[in-house]
This record gives sequence, C-alpha cells and structure tokens, in this order.
Amino acid sequence: MPQHTPVRGGTAGSAEPAHPPGQRPAAPRRTAGRCPGVLRPWTLLTWFPLLLAAALWVSSLPHIGFRSMGEYGLLDRLPLTYYLSLLVLTAGFLVSLRRAGTAPWWPAAYSAGLLMALKGVPAVLYDSERYPWASKHDAVIEHLLANGELRPDEGLSGNMSAYDQWPGFFTLNGGLVRTFGADSAAAYLNWAPVVLGLLMMPVLILIYRTFSEDRRLVWTAVWIFQLANWVGQDYLAPQGLAFLLHLAVLAVVVRHFVRPGSAGELRSRAFLDPAAAAVPPSAGTRRRAVCVVVLVPLIAAVNAMHQLTPVMLCVTLFAFCLTRRYRNLGLLAVAGLIMLAWDLTMGRPLFTETLGTLRDSLGELTRNSRAGYAGQLTGAGPELAGRANILMVLAVAALAGAALLLRRRLAHSALPLLLASAAPVPLFVVNDYGGEMLFRVYLFALPGAAFFAAAALVPAAGGTGAHRVRPAVRRICAVTLPVTLTALLAGFMPSYYGKERMNYTPPAETALVTRAIDRAPEGALILATTGSFPKALHRYDRLEHWFFAEQELPENVEMLKDPAHYLSTRLPPGTTAFVILTRTQDVYTAGEGLLPPGGFAGLTRDLTASPLFRVVERTEHGVVLRHDSP
Repeated sequence: MPQHTPVRGGTAGSAEPAHPPGQRPAAPRRTAGRCPGVLRPWTLLTWFPLLLAAALWVSSLPHIGFRSMGEYGLLDRLPLTYYLSLLVLTAGFLVSLRRAGTAPWWPAAYSAGLLMALKGVPAVLYDSERYPWASKHDAVIEHLLANGELRPDEGLSGNMSAYDQWPGFFTLNGGLVRTFGADSAAAYLNWAPVVLGLLMMPVLILIYRTFSEDRRLVWTAVWIFQLANWVGQDYLAPQGLAFLLHLAVLAVVVRHFVRPGSAGELRSRAFLDPAAAAVPPSAGTRRRAVCVVVLVPLIAAVNAMHQLTPVMLCVTLFAFCLTRRYRNLGLLAVAGLIMLAWDLTMGRPLFTETLGTLRDSLGELTRNSRAGYAGQLTGAGPELAGRANILMVLAVAALAGAALLLRRRLAHSALPLLLASAAPVPLFVVNDYGGEMLFRVYLFALPGAAFFAAAALVPAAGGTGAHRVRPAVRRICAVTLPVTLTALLAGFMPSYYGKERMNYTPPAETALVTRAIDRAPEGALILATTGSFPKALHRYDRLEHWFFAEQELPENVEMLKDPAHYLSTRLPPGTTAFVILTRTQDVYTAGEGLLPPGGFAGLTRDLTASPLFRVVERTEHGVVLRHDSP
C-alpha cells in the first residue's frame, strides 16, 4: 500500500503536493530577476512582526501604571501599545506556521516572545515580589541558608512544616543564591514564570512530536498551552519545577517505553491520521529497565519537592498502563514505592495528618472542586477574572472535545496523551488540597488538552481518499484558527491580570511588616486576616501564626460583630500577640470573599479603638497592634 506522509509547513488552509515515494523533489529553479540577497516577501513577513511586537512591548513599559491599580488590576493600566504587541505577535506566529516544517525556529521565537510578553511585565517592572504568598518560599530559603538545616519532625506554625518535609526545591534555590551571590531568592523570584515557561517548551515539543509529525499542530499546541496556562502555578514555588520534571518523565515514557508488538496498525500510514506520527520504536525489557534506572533520579527529585505532584505522576503512569502500548507495571511500581518511601520517612508528619482528614473529604465532590476558602469572588476585577477562568476552561475543553469527534484516528494514536489529561480528574473525589485541587487538576490536564485543541484548529496536510481534508474545512480552519487564538488571548488577560491588585505590594508595606515581625519576641503570636501578604511568615521558625479570617464566611461575619472580644478570648493565656493589618490583606479578603464589603475597614477600626489592643505603628499602608494577655 502506498505510503502517504504528511507535508510539513503550509498554512492551515493549504497543502503542498507530496513527491512520489523514493524520488527526491526537484531542486527549485531560480526565478529570473531574483537575487539571493533580496528578501522574499514571506521571509520579511516572518521576522518583521517579531521586531515590531518587541518594539511595541518595550515602548509600552514606561506607561504601565502598576502602582495605581484599581478594581480591574492591570487590565486598564496596560496601554494600547501593549495590547497591539500581543496582536502583532499572534499575526506573526500565524505567518510563521507556513514555514514550521522547514524553519521551526520562527514559531519557537514567537512562542518565546509570547511568553515574555504575557508574563514578563512583573519581572521587568515590579519593585517587589509578585504574589505575596511567594514570599513564604523566600522565607524558607532564608531559613535554610541561615541555619543550614531543616527540621521535618517539628510542627511549625502556618503549615510551614510541609516545606521542611519536602525541601528539595528550597535546597536547590539555596544553592543558587549562594552560587550567584544574591541577597536572597527575591532577586529573581519574579522571573520564575518566564524561565519555567522557556524550559517547558522543549519538553512539550518532545511529547507532542511523539504523536504528531505536523509541526504546525505541534507549535499551535505549545501556543495554546501558554495562553491557557493562566492558573499562576509557575511562580517561584515547588509546584512549578515539580510540574516541569513531571512532564520530563512523561516525555521519556512516551518515547522510550513502547512494548514490543503493541503498536499493530498504528505503524501503518494507511490507518493513521495524516498528521499523526507512527509509534516510536519498541523497547525490549532490558532497554525499559535501563530507562527506569535513568528515571529514578527524576522521580526522586519530584518526590523531594512537592506533595501532590508524585500522586499526579503515579495516576498518570497508571492511566498509561490501561493501554497495551505503555503497560509498564514495573515503572509504576518504582514510582509508587519512591513516593511511599518519602511519605513514610521525611514527609510522615504531614502524610499521617492528611490521611486523618480523608474521612471528611473523601467523596465530597462539590467541596473538593471549589476554589479558595470561602467561595464567591467580589469586586469587578475578581468577578471578571472568575468568569474568564470558567470560559477559558470551557473553551479548551470544547476544542479538545471537537478534535476527539472530528479526528478520531489522531485521538486513537494519541490515546496516551488523552489518558494523561483525564488521569488527574478522579482526585476531586479525594481531597480539596486547601481549595486548590481545581487549579492543580486543570494544570496537569492542560498539556494533553492543548494538543487536542490544536488538532481541532489545524487540519491535516496531505492525505488522500478518506484521509483527505475537504477544501471547505481548510477554509473554515483558516478563519477559526486566528479567531480562536485571539479569543484565548483575550481570555488570558483577565484570568492572569484581573486580580493583579492582590498580587502587587508596595515596598513600604513590606517594610512595615518586616519591622513588626522583627520587633516581636521569640514565641510571640502573629495575627492577620490572611497569610497572603508579603513577609507574612518572616521568622516563621521562631513565631506562631494565626490567620483568623481564613475560614467560612458565616464565621467571619460572626467575628466582625465584636472582633476585639473574638480574638482576645481565643488567645492562649500569657501570649504576646501582634496584629498586622495591611492594604494587601484588605484587597485579598474582599476580592476572595473572605470578608463582606467594608468588613476589613470595620475590623481595623474596632481593633484600633479597643482598649485590649495598643497601636504600635500606623502608616498609610497598614497598622500594627499589640495585645498582651494577662
């Protein structure tokens, strides 16, 4: 049967004729009057948008009013030139897809440019750490550098013991801080999303190229992944790096763990979708055993960094075992044993505590799949971000679902990628992971979903007979691809920056908090409405913490009736307590629905007026109070 190979390159709406099998294509004839030194129109259209977008983006930076954000976060503080740079990048990327098969560096350059344009603004502009809760990771690194050790068996305040029990990420960053002579990890903290995104691109390409030979589809999947990755798990945290290593393990598995005799018709070009790649060469028992040995350090590193990612890795490897192609029970057993060994040794305190809570959370689908502590987002920006989040999830799911229906042969050959996307979903049955299970499931399902979403937008090139794509479908895709990418871009902005007012903290507020915590004697209790403010866990190994508003809204409403009495009667006798109330806490508790409108202002007013609390310091950025229990 004749072999039909997919043609690489070409637009979403066109296909180049394939040359006969075994015959080399004729060398292109030089057109009269065309000089080698003259730029061709398509070459100019490929690189010029990248330069134009870079110029627009750089020119927009001085006009971004991040210090005066209102209800809509950065959305209404970004100038028109910034948004134009994103549109120009999108247009240039679409043009570069024409040459994706012969010049893949152009889609790569545009994908890197998109990553920098979308997530590089805080790294370049902010004069403080983005995401106030990221400062607790900086605090762990500082503690490790100062003391030279972690104490996994101690119950540290503010749930910080989890970081001492999974210290791999912090040990690595401590080494980086020492190696480069930085003052702290805060020096590069805001660059983490860009760096992790760049490192993730080649890993995603390895995975996608395993299932598709169409470079246009592969790069479109990478582009969609970046647009749909709005969940904010790629900041300087164990999850971001552990997720990268998780994908690296999967890349090795799908390329080097194919069981002999399991491919069957998936090696036949007549059966495959024109864009699909044939199954990688089979690996015998010895080769798979060697690959397991190679993967052990990666799997161990994942377990040393994060609690949830090893679980996600194990359920994904289990899902792979449901196919004949990747039924490698030995690898699954090794990954499970490494996870269990860590949980029963270094991570035992938190592991046993989590097991004790499973009885209350097991099967609670509604509670486990909700976001945050209390529920309803409030305020124009957070509400818009919440709606955009939902629409983005639905859009990616709808596109992926369309590909499963319209390109069933590709879905069959890429079944492992589909299973990898579905594998994390059952974890909703187990636990809410502190109100973040929804975001983590979405993150781990996204790589596969992005691939199938791209397959719905990029028709296969080449193919004959039943495999041939109708011209009408190509014309439709030629329109839907740019429209969809623009729509996803529009959804990313509010999803990622709609609540940015919560994420940026003026340096003066950070200085106020640092002074207050440095002033507290060892063993004192730090009170705040929430831990989502900078330096909240500074000196976490020497102080206790109580973030008293991180509970259900009805309980907080009851607390606001008499906050001074509520807090003072719940403090241990003889405790010296400091209450820190800042602007960032006000924005966060209101936006996340922890307190009703005006609740934070009323709380601050009542505590300041109460004789039970004494004002230690007050600035425009917050107030610090002291309570001395008799």
